[in-house]
Parts: sequence; structure tokens; C-alpha cells
Amino acid sequence: MHPDPLEFLYRYDDIADREIVGLVASSLAYGGVKQILKSVSMVLEVLGRRPGRSLQETSPGAVKGALAGFKHRFTTGEDMAGLLAGAGRAIAKHGSLNDCFLAGMEAEPTVLEAMHRFAGEVTGLGGCSPDFLLPSTAKGSACKRLNLYLRWMVRADAVDPGGWRGVSPAALIVPLDTHMYKTGLALGFTRRKSADIRTALEVTEGFRLIAPDDPVKYDFALTRLGIREESSLAEFLAGIEQAQG
Repeated sequence: MHPDPLEFLYRYDDIADREIVGLVASSLAYGGVKQILKSVSMVLEVLGRRPGRSLQETSPGAVKGALAGFKHRFTTGEDMAGLLAGAGRAIAKHGSLNDCFLAGMEAEPTVLEAMHRFAGEVTGLGGCSPDFLLPSTAKGSACKRLNLYLRWMVRADAVDPGGWRGVSPAALIVPLDTHMYKTGLALGFTRRKSADIRTALEVTEGFRLIAPDDPVKYDFALTRLGIREESSLAEFLAGIEQAQG
């Protein structure tokens, strides 16, 4: 598993803690992996051993003060405190982030609309920009980090710990980063020039042909080729092209 922000979720058996940890880890999952792990650790240290309970028992002002010196690339402590404040208020309103997400679910083939509503509610309640730590699909973003969060919380296997109920893995969307975008192009799942939400949906449809009940099941394995030093994404993609031609 190491190095991957997903590893933090395995430290928490209580879903109330895990969904907060997952939100923190996924929202900071940009930039170098070493810095990501360091930054997530710093935020979790502020939240203590029971992040879910801490968020309910600690005032937003106190959390903001504790994160005053935090910095992850262009994410400040104030930004992170705003996201956590929104998450805490969403939990107070719905009972959990799981229930907050379910409140936006409709009878649709993917979680697309629910993602938009979830991001809008959490960031709106916290007063932070929906285009930043928890982006919305409304402006075309692929929402890689939010889709990553959903993968962690919805799927349950040897990779993803899961814990959320009411959302089918079949409805998930591929977390589209540079590695998965290149893989989608090589496999012929998309020809789009930009890695936006439409491209993410096309790549997801491609994987749905292989695994209709769980189209994001290969995400971890494939993206690891671009993360781990002993693996080579370029060699993998070259192998695909050779096999196709």
C-alpha cells in the first residue's frame, strides 16, 4: 500500500472516523506523494485519535487555530479548517457524510449528480470554495480527488476498506489523473484531448465493458505503475500499443 494516502484509512475501524480521514487524505492528494503523506499526517495529528468525535466536539475556531501554520502547496490551514467545518456541519445535519452523500443520490447510472450536490453542501456549509479542496463537476472538473474518496469509501476488497452503505460500486467514476488518462487513451476508451469529467465518464464506460459491476476496480493497480519507482507506466502503455498493433 505504501506510499499512498489510502494507507491512513486502514488505521480506523470506526466509519465515523474513516470517512473524515478519507476526506482529508483525498482532498490533499495532489503533488508529490511524500509531501501528501506528511501533510495528511499533520492534519490528523490535530484531529487526534478519534477524528469523527473530535470534529463534533471541537469548535471550528479551535480547529482553525490549530491548523494556523499548516501549508500543503497552495492549501492553507484556513482552507483545510473550512473543509473540516463544512464536514462537521454536514454530519450534524445528516448524521454522517455517508448520509449527506445519499441525500443527493438519484436513480442515475453514476454518482455524478450526487457528487455535485455533496461538494456544494460540504463546501457551502464550511465557507470554502467548491473549486478548491472539494471541486464540483458543474464546471467540468474530473474531480479526481472526490472520485478517489468515493472509491475508498464505497468499495471493499483487499485494496479499498469501504464502510459506506447505499452506494453501488457500479455507479462509481474512475479517478482520472495523468496516469489513468494515458491508460484510457492507450486502451482506446477515449480520444478526448482534455482530462475533464466527460473524459472520466468515457474511461469509466470503457472499464465498465470489462467489469460492469465495479468499473473502478483496476484504478489502484494501474495508477501504481506511475507512482512506484520500480514500475514503468511508459513500458506498460508501450506493451498495450504493441499488442494492439
